[in-house]
Amino acid sequence: MKELLFSKLNLDQKLESKEYKKLIDEYQEKSRVLSHYANKKGRSIILVFEGWDAAGKGGAIRRLTSKLDPRLYRVISIAAPNEIERKHHYLWRFWTKIPKNGNITIFDRSWYGRVLVERIEGFAKEEEWERAYSEISSFEEELSLSGSIVIKYWLHISSEEQLSRFNARAEDPLKRWKLTDEDWRNREKWDIYEKAAEEMFYKTNNSYAQWNLIPANDKYLARTEILRIFCETIEKNLNVPKKFV
Repeated sequence: MKELLFSKLNLDQKLESKEYKKLIDEYQEKSRVLSHYANKKGRSIILVFEGWDAAGKGGAIRRLTSKLDPRLYRVISIAAPNEIERKHHYLWRFWTKIPKNGNITIFDRSWYGRVLVERIEGFAKEEEWERAYSEISSFEEELSLSGSIVIKYWLHISSEEQLSRFNARAEDPLKRWKLTDEDWRNREKWDIYEKAAEEMFYKTNNSYAQWNLIPANDKYLARTEILRIFCETIEKNLNVPKKFV
């Protein structure tokens, strides 16, 4: 597997509005067809969205699901575990949300919190988050062996772009609710989170569940890349005949 580093991403890439509209329509329609094909084949699809605060995960997920059959997918936003979830192994709450055969589950944040926020904020002991790399890889391998298609995204923006988006949210009454004190605190630990993320890529980037690093300073580019990877991964895993796409 190739080494995944933020420094290798070109965040200056941009997609013009006209090209974006053409590609987004094309990939959304293709994703609709492919999701039905996967459903007929009984293959579940699991999408993991991770990335910086304000990187555009929510907007990307909305574009991804825009033309999907709402009966086939659900989006799960992951927050801190509740009292019941804390009494189980940390992966338990994710096992209970795995889609049935032929359906799609999209995780907005995921089990990778164990080696990111739980590691950095001290919610997990060192031996716990160190052990989590192999636990997560085994978890994803089991999903893959059972027929699930696992697609993992990290949306990457620059620190400067994040600050710009934070300030825009703070000034917009309709978006101010998205910005919290925790977002500002996390921003102060940018370098620590960056180092933890790159270690996470190195230890959990496997052939059965590869990481896709998405340059997301330009939202148009990020959204189309996510859809492109979604479509190409399904086509590759299911050997989809050309007549279906």
